[in-house]
Amino acid sequence: MPAPTRRRRWLTICAVTAVTGLVAIPASASPGRHTSPFGARALARLAAERAHSAGVLGPRAKSDDGDDGNEADEIAEGADQYAEARTSPGVVAPGAYGAAWRSLADLPRTGGSWRDVTGLPYDSDDPRYRDIDSNSGGGSGKVTGRMAAMAADDDGYVYAGSAGGGVWRSRSGGGHWQPISDRLPSQSTGALALDGAGRLWLGTGEANTNSDAYLGSGVYVLSHPHQGSFSTRSRVGGDELESTTVRQLRFAGDKVWAATGRGVWSHSTKNLRGPWKLEFAPNPDYLPGGSKATDDAAVYKNVTNDIAVDPMDPSKVVLAVGWRGGDDHNGFYTRTGGGWKRITSGFGELPTDADDVGTVTFARAPDGSRYYAIDQSPEQTATNPDSGLEGIFSASSPSGPWTKIADYRQLAADGSALTSAGYMPGVQAWYNQFLTVDPADPEHVYAGLEEVYETKDGGATWATVGPYWNFTFPCWSIDPGKQTGDCGQTTHSDQHGVAIGRYHGKSYVYVGDDGGAYRRPLDGSQDASGHATDWASLNDGTIDTLQYYSVGIGKDPGHRGVLVTGGLQDNGQSILRGGDKVMGSNFGGDGGDTLTAPANGCDIAQEYVYLSVQVTQNCAVNDGGWTTDPAKATSYNVAPADNATSEARFIAPLAADLGDSSTWVAGGRHIWVQSHGYAIRSGSEWKSVHDLGAGRTATAVAASGGKVYAAWCGPCNERGFARGIAVGNADGTGWHDIDLPVDGTVPNRYLSGFAVDPRNADHVFLAVNGFSRHWTEGPGAGSGHVFESTDGGTTWKDVSAGLPDVPADSAVVLPDGGLVVATDLGVVHRAPGRTKWRRVGSLPAVAVLQLKLSPDGGTLYAATHGRGIRTIRVRDFD
Repeated sequence: MPAPTRRRRWLTICAVTAVTGLVAIPASASPGRHTSPFGARALARLAAERAHSAGVLGPRAKSDDGDDGNEADEIAEGADQYAEARTSPGVVAPGAYGAAWRSLADLPRTGGSWRDVTGLPYDSDDPRYRDIDSNSGGGSGKVTGRMAAMAADDDGYVYAGSAGGGVWRSRSGGGHWQPISDRLPSQSTGALALDGAGRLWLGTGEANTNSDAYLGSGVYVLSHPHQGSFSTRSRVGGDELESTTVRQLRFAGDKVWAATGRGVWSHSTKNLRGPWKLEFAPNPDYLPGGSKATDDAAVYKNVTNDIAVDPMDPSKVVLAVGWRGGDDHNGFYTRTGGGWKRITSGFGELPTDADDVGTVTFARAPDGSRYYAIDQSPEQTATNPDSGLEGIFSASSPSGPWTKIADYRQLAADGSALTSAGYMPGVQAWYNQFLTVDPADPEHVYAGLEEVYETKDGGATWATVGPYWNFTFPCWSIDPGKQTGDCGQTTHSDQHGVAIGRYHGKSYVYVGDDGGAYRRPLDGSQDASGHATDWASLNDGTIDTLQYYSVGIGKDPGHRGVLVTGGLQDNGQSILRGGDKVMGSNFGGDGGDTLTAPANGCDIAQEYVYLSVQVTQNCAVNDGGWTTDPAKATSYNVAPADNATSEARFIAPLAADLGDSSTWVAGGRHIWVQSHGYAIRSGSEWKSVHDLGAGRTATAVAASGGKVYAAWCGPCNERGFARGIAVGNADGTGWHDIDLPVDGTVPNRYLSGFAVDPRNADHVFLAVNGFSRHWTEGPGAGSGHVFESTDGGTTWKDVSAGLPDVPADSAVVLPDGGLVVATDLGVVHRAPGRTKWRRVGSLPAVAVLQLKLSPDGGTLYAATHGRGIRTIRVRDFD
């Protein structure tokens, strides 16, 4: 998730979506290096944001804090919006998404078929876009959405498990991908593993505890993975692992072990029927059905990370247990006398104290002759601004003694791009981890953190074979005639999955990260700095798992057709112009909301995060000449003041007036308006027209004919959750709060979007996120997801009858007066004058976060968070 100029994230884990305090600020140029143009800006933001987030992943609270230790994991600004939106005002019971998916599948469908607009290569190093806010030239090459897990065999078959777009198969050692899990109710991958019989096991529910991870629907098996696809009939066991995450699947004897968000479970690999067995949960009272199951701490009281099993003696098992922010139960456990006992001594240099055991990953040689472990320290994460990595360790037995073979300082000195104080190897070790051992050499190991590291001597020496990016290295230049100067291609940053397989008789290592899938020869080549020279991106455009937050559409100047752009999780802003065979990236980092001028698609406003807005009027086309002449920069930072004061949400709302595209509205604590359109050049041009109040932040804004609607929350998490709507005028007059009682018509849940009727500004629809009181325990959870007002928001009517109980994310009024609503599981439609809902086309179980219409109103664009941007013609609905 890099951005040379910016990066930040906090989140927490909640009952429906797994989310985290992802302080993901990319590294920048080292002090004094003038070869990188990104140094000063990136370092300044990095320092400010690291300081702002210090302690959010703090060590476990002590027993005398008056809160039983729960405050330890409270994020500084409350839970991140992605989880808050789906869980507030309380805790959501397991099974909510599964029930919603079944209900959605029962709806009648509209006509028409979705088309994948972004199903083509996406080049993050596109030489056309070397502007000041771009990451182009960093060396990641072609990218797609986050890969959480990888698997590969010796016949050239590779399997990539994405965070939100399902599992994909390649028959050619990577590339030419096909989706193989579209029929499942969860497209979120936690773990992939091939067993000794060649069967492919899928654990759904991403366990990286990041901002936009979804829970799963269980574990599935594909008996013949070279063909066919997963189905609901292939689920292992019952519903024991529904609505949780699966971080690892490990095999030993005739048993499979699963490290999940609700403890460690096991199941027979011979008889796939029958329930999963709960092997160990450190705090069973917090499990579903337990006396503390509804406590807001329940979601991280039984997080488990990995299992190390001796293949020669499967009775020898070590469990790695613990929440990344620290808790009293964090540690390593082994079976003793029929039960599980915490290891407190004899473990060598691998810590056993709860403060130093967080997220852990194990790996071993196939014969069990050597074991390795990565350990993230909650204490260090909270107190060390440079890194949260406790270290990498090795042992000859899972029970130790373990020896430390690397720490963050050593890795930084071995060719890393992360050498600047405040962002060094392992700074996100709670989010980025993988580990694997060469099956032919127990001393040959690959380790993944933010970067990819390799040792060929059991950890005595290391090389950064996949640096974070190349911007900081002497070989790099901004020359648009080269991909990344004279450096070799690297991987995208933030590593999650790894596998080793063979293709045409040659062994390869496959890695999955925030930019998709990459491979290199297992024993590949390195340059003098230890950087690999033979990485290849496998993101060839046939695999589209891009995670969009937004979409923008405008006529393409100088080309036929339209220009399509959108903001992405950790892959910046994509831009697709008429006739393009490859998409480019004109802004880096996380891409948030997007505005695009309907008449000129090269007029673009792109939000980074926390209302950091950049604007361009030439698509940010640039050859890098701004590095020697700053006046040649064609992107401008125009953030409203709430960005500097951190009073905006991670993905903050940004909208243009339906009647005047030069009038924009943005929401943080304040509602901001500017009327210079894309000619804006400074954040000072925004005017605050309304103060929502201290502790409140906007969740949605909309405007038409000068009338502005703003929804807010504050507090935004389950502890005292409150929401409301303010209405006023763009000139600052007439602002007032709408009376929304907690137990009124509009539920006391996250208000996620407005859809204003372009013919009547007083006619507006409201999209409401989260789940109804059937699933949500919290004050005023109510029912319904779509509400209508015909009097400018003063009164509301529930028009959700027949709509599945699924989080609603945004809505659009169609030219004929019909309504389309984006949900976490697809898109629904209500025809004008009708009350019945229909499912729009057929999409996998993927979240659709935003809908927009083409300039002529004839095509609907959907920004999905896992399967790219999709379009469908409105006229085909009937």
